Amino acid sequence: MSMLKVTNLEVYYGVIQALKGISFEVKEGEVVALIGANGAGKTTILHTITGLLPSKAGTIEFLDSNITKTPGHKIVKMGMAHVPEGRRVFADLTVLDNLKLGAYTRSDRTEIADTIASIYKRFPRLEERKNQLAGTLSGGEQQMLAMGRALMSQPKIIVMDEPSMGLSPIYVNEIFNIIQDISASGTTVLLVEQNAKKALSIADRAYVLETGKIVLDGKAEVLINDDSVKKAYLGE
Repeated sequence: MSMLKVTNLEVYYGVIQALKGISFEVKEGEVVALIGANGAGKTTILHTITGLLPSKAGTIEFLDSNITKTPGHKIVKMGMAHVPEGRRVFADLTVLDNLKLGAYTRSDRTEIADTIASIYKRFPRLEERKNQLAGTLSGGEQQMLAMGRALMSQPKIIVMDEPSMGLSPIYVNEIFNIIQDISASGTTVLLVEQNAKKALSIADRAYVLETGKIVLDGKAEVLINDDSVKKAYLGE
């Protein structure tokens, strides 16, 4: 089943066209990676499908509903969560308060408390620091908090923008292990990641972007061995 389907998407920043007829889909249960150089349009795609940017043309379908013109808060309620580039935690609030804000579309306090308990089980460090201000966490811990906050909405699909950016190698491995765990627990994942090798190592399929266009797509295990991908994105 296709969970997310994007067709002929065009997005502009003023007169500059950022996305030039992008089409792709994410099936239920998949991890799909979007890879490409800086400025290729990866973040623009995520901002558009989550309702943060308007499109000029094309359609975005989520769970067979057209969400092209749907505001972001309604998209969250439908079951799509966004882990933004740069983590964007609320620095002056505690870890626990950040998590509670992730559940703003939900009303059952008992269920919210159960979800917080499950987040703490997945991210033990967040429980250890639950009363600590988010701005005092390390970069890796803030990334865990951003992911935990997104999971608080109980999403059907989670879109992640550069989750390993600026992290130490140890934290990078931990974050990718967590993404695999999130996928294994039944949540579909759309991943934008500068570390193409890591992204392809955990993805089912991938799309390669260049200057606002998809130039290559296929199974991740095939793309990771593609000579052009190796040369351009894997440093080989």
